[in-house]
Amino acid sequence: MTNNTVTKIQPHWWRKSLLGVFLGLSFAYSLVALFAWYGPGGIDADIKVQFNMWIISPIWLTIIAFTFMFKTAKQAFLYLASANLISYTLFFALRYTV
Repeated sequence: MTNNTVTKIQPHWWRKSLLGVFLGLSFAYSLVALFAWYGPGGIDADIKVQFNMWIISPIWLTIIAFTFMFKTAKQAFLYLASANLISYTLFFALRYTV
């Protein structure tokens, strides 16, 4: 007999929504900061300011949408917090060493 215990996605709507809004925005900012400072042309590129400003929203909305794919709110928190920690650590490590 096989063990078919599949965990369903839990509907923690409020918690997942709040995590997606706050941690997702923070993660989107860190990704755009990495691109702004270390992407083509660096921080001084002429047309990059507008691009950086407008690309935050699509990244943020994508993160919010995928937040509901986590099985629990706790799992969403762990993944989003880890992603934030890694991206900000990478950003500040590059910022103060390069």
